[in-house]
Amino acid sequence: MNTNKSVQLLQDTFDINAIYALKIVGMVDPLNLLEEAKILIEEKPKPFVKWVGGKRQLLKQFRLMNLYPPEKFNIKTGRYFEPFVGGGAVFFDLLPEKSFLSDLNSDLIKTYNVIKSDVEKLISFLKEYEYEKEFFLKVRSMQPKNLPDIHIASRFIYLNRTCFNGMYRVNSKGEFNVPFGKYSNPLICDEVNLRRVSKALQNVEINCQDYKMIIKKARKGDFVYFDPPYYPINKTSSFTTYTKEAFLDKEQIELKDTYLELHKKGCFVMLSNSNTPFINKIYNELVKYGIKINEVLAGRAINSKGAKRGKITEVLVTNY
Repeated sequence: MNTNKSVQLLQDTFDINAIYALKIVGMVDPLNLLEEAKILIEEKPKPFVKWVGGKRQLLKQFRLMNLYPPEKFNIKTGRYFEPFVGGGAVFFDLLPEKSFLSDLNSDLIKTYNVIKSDVEKLISFLKEYEYEKEFFLKVRSMQPKNLPDIHIASRFIYLNRTCFNGMYRVNSKGEFNVPFGKYSNPLICDEVNLRRVSKALQNVEINCQDYKMIIKKARKGDFVYFDPPYYPINKTSSFTTYTKEAFLDKEQIELKDTYLELHKKGCFVMLSNSNTPFINKIYNELVKYGIKINEVLAGRAINSKGAKRGKITEVLVTNY
C-alpha cells in the first residue's frame, strides 16, 4: 500500500487529520499499520488545561469542511506557528515536527516550559494540592511574580482545573479573579497526560512574546494559526481578557495586517474569531487577495446558566 492510501486509511479508520496520519505512517511498520497506529493514537497527548474558546470541539468540523489542515502544507519542510497558543488544541491535533508556540500570558508560557523541562517535579507539586474552597482562595491570592516557575506552573494548572468552567480571566492589575468551581471530583494532576505532553514539547520552541514577532521567523510554506482574544459579540460580552492588555479594534486591525503580510510571504494562514460585523468588515478587505471567510458553528460554554450555552457562529479565515 502506498503512502497516500495508508494516510487515507488512517484518516477513515481513526478520524484524524492528514498531517498526523502522515506522521504515523512514517513511524510504524506498514505490515501492522492499523495495530501500531491504534497504540500511538491512544497515547497521543491532549491539551493539559481547559480553555474557554479552545478548538478541540471544532477541529472535526474544520476537517469536514476541507478548511484544515492546509492540503499543501509539507510537514517535512514547513514549520508550524501558534502565537496565541492557549490550550494548544491545534498543536496537539497536528503534533508537527517543527513548531513555535507563543503567547503573551507569561504564566501559561512558564507552565508549558516547566512541563517541557521538569514534568516529574511538577507532578509531585500538583499531588499536594487540595480541592477545597478555602485552599483555592489561598492559592488564587498568591502573586505569581513572587513565585518560582515550578510554583507558577502548578498554581496555574490547579486554578484551571478547579475554577469556574476552566476560565482564565485577569483584572486590570493582571490578577486572576475567576471564582471557585463546583465539581464532583476534578482531576488536578493528570500525570499520564502531563508526561505525554512533556515528550511532545521536547523539540518545540516556546516563548512569551507578541504575535508580531512571528513575522521575523515565518517563511514560505509555514503554517500559522491565529486564535486571538475574540472581538466582543456585543457590549456585554467582554470576556476577552486573558492578559491585562486589551485586544479590541486597533489590535484586531493590526492582526489583520499581519495576516496579510504572512499571506504575501507564502505562508498558510488560518484565523479564528467571532462572527461580528467588524471582524467581517476588516477581513473582507483581504478577499481580493484570495482569502476566504468561512462560517463555522461553535458552542457557547461560559454562561453560568446551562440553557444559555447554545450554538453560535464563528469565522475561520483561510488563505488556502
